[in-house]
Amino acid sequence: MTMTNTIKLIAADAYAASSAGLNFLQISNDTDVSGLKLQGIASIELQFPKFTDGRAYSQAYLLRRRLGFKGDLRATGDVLVDQVLPLQRSGFSSAVLRADQNMTSAQQQLSHFAQFYQGAAMQPQPHFALQGATA
Repeated sequence: MTMTNTIKLIAADAYAASSAGLNFLQISNDTDVSGLKLQGIASIELQFPKFTDGRAYSQAYLLRRRLGFKGDLRATGDVLVDQVLPLQRSGFSSAVLRADQNMTSAQQQLSHFAQFYQGAAMQPQPHFALQGATA
């Protein structure tokens, strides 16, 4: 089994933050997402004010797994190459890299692992369960 849910990477200079509209939410990383009204929302932008602040990972996971959000979850702010794989595994579908980050290096991060033993936001079953093994 290979990774099928690949995150879309966006260079900082190619991103226009003016995506606001009725189908777009931009929320800070201290927002309680459990109370959000998601009907009609196509895209949610989650903020990383510092790369060391991981609250947006939790928000993404909750939006995908508990609230069933199917639209675009975009990571913005202080997003580094090293975060690309954890972003994808926690449910993000796109990420705007910080201006000084290398797009080629970021893309390479996504090809290091063909599969994972643990489940993730988009594929919650662990590898052994997908293979039909019993624990």
